[in-house]
This record gives sequence, C-alpha cells and structure tokens, in this order.
Amino acid sequence: MNHPVWTTTRFDIDLRQPQVMAIVNVTPDSFSDGGEHADTVAALRHCEQVLREGAHLLDIGGESTRPGSPAVPLEAELARVLPVVREAVKLGVPVSVDTYKPEVMQAVLDAGADIVNDIWALRRGHAVDVVAGHPRCGVCLMHMHRDPQTMQAAPMAGDVVAPVVEFLQERVQVLAARAVAASRITVDPGIGFGKTVAQNFSLLAHQSALAATGCAVLAGWSRKSSLGAVTGQAQPADRAAASVAAALLAVQHGAAVVRVHDVRETVDALRVWQAVRDVA
Repeated sequence: MNHPVWTTTRFDIDLRQPQVMAIVNVTPDSFSDGGEHADTVAALRHCEQVLREGAHLLDIGGESTRPGSPAVPLEAELARVLPVVREAVKLGVPVSVDTYKPEVMQAVLDAGADIVNDIWALRRGHAVDVVAGHPRCGVCLMHMHRDPQTMQAAPMAGDVVAPVVEFLQERVQVLAARAVAASRITVDPGIGFGKTVAQNFSLLAHQSALAATGCAVLAGWSRKSSLGAVTGQAQPADRAAASVAAALLAVQHGAAVVRVHDVRETVDALRVWQAVRDVA
C-alpha cells in the first residue's frame, strides 16, 4: 500500500494532503534558476520566501542535473550545500537534499537533514549503506535512463511505464533487504531524465502504476522541457502555468508530493483542488 505518512529524520510527513516541495538550487547553472540563489545568504532568503508562500518541504541541491550538465567535484558540492542545510534545519520544516554522492548524503544527514533525494536511486558508491545506516531518514528514489550527460542524447525506446515501475520496485526491494521501511521511501518516475516528450506524458497518464512499488509518489514536472514542447514556451521561467497544471494533474493521478519552483501558484491551485475534493 501507499503510506499516509512519509517517515523522515525529524518529521512524520502527513501525505493525506498533497505536499509541496520547494526547489532551492544553490548552483550557478541549474536549467531554470541557476545563479539566483548561488550563495548561502541568497539561498536561505529563498527558503524563507517559499515557506511564506506555503511550501511544506525544502529541497536543497548543489549540482545541476539538467541534460548535458557536468558533474560537480565533491568538495565544491559540500561547500555549496552544507552551510545552507545547517541553517535550513532551523526553519521548522523537513529539509531534503538533492544529491547522489554518498559523502554528501552522510554530511547533510549528520547536519540534521531529513531526506535524501537521489536521481541515481542510491546506485552510486555506498549510498545504500548511508541511508540504511540511518535510523529514520527519508529517501526519494528516482528513475533515470543513462546519466545526465547522455540521457537526452539517447532516450529510452518504446513504452516506459513498465520498465520505470520495474526499476523502482527493484530499488525499493534493495532497501527493504536492508530494513529500510517503505514508509521512509518515495518514488519519482524521473520526468525528463532520459525520456521523450511522449514518454513523459505517458508516465503522467499512467502514474497510478507506480502504486505497485508500495511507496508514495513524488512528481517533478516543474518548468521541464516537455512542458515547453507542448506550450511553445522556450524559456523555463515562462512555464509556470504549465508547471502548475502538471503538478495538479500529478496529484490527481496519485502523487503525494510535487517538487516545484513556483510555490505560491502551486499551493493556490492545490487549495482549489482540495476545496472541490472536500465537498465532492
């Protein structure tokens, strides 16, 4: 079953209401907001702003994973992320860190972070050991085809729903074998990570298939190029309306958490959806 609570380091997150995870990129080169929050002060100011707008969780990342993006050295990522995490954990909400490096995972968990959000689904180094060795931390396992440098140069072929579900089931089973409860795990179909536009929308249309993993679903559609492809909006910042629509559709198709740039707009849309749901 999908769990009504996401168990994390400090918080049992109530998933009976959709949760909005705000993206906080402490990077110079992320595809949509690179450079806007690239130092600790600016990143923390952004954290405070999105919380005022209604965000339930913060997702802090120090390495861009846009298609073709270069890897960031370990020390550089730690220098970007750790100072922000140390302050963000004082803000009273769950703090997630978007990283695939086990050393960064360990450092941010030691600093009090609640969730590890990994595009590689804990397939790099001793990442599984880090998560399994923690008594409670939450984790998001994402499906990615190939790697950020090559994923869009040679995307998946054919139907993607079954292979994505199968991959995520396998990763959940790896953690189950290490006594990591399903209530600590969310799964992310990896929109834009090695899929075509049609495949991304197929994953949204058939998102309910992810229930087979036994874990809650986290959806990340915000400002993605597939939204630009169907709207004609070439610039990521012009895709807010499309992003809100995709987040709302993801929730209607069973997502418990949506990861977004445009927090206020997404929160407002979900409040309207909830008002309709509550009287239905």
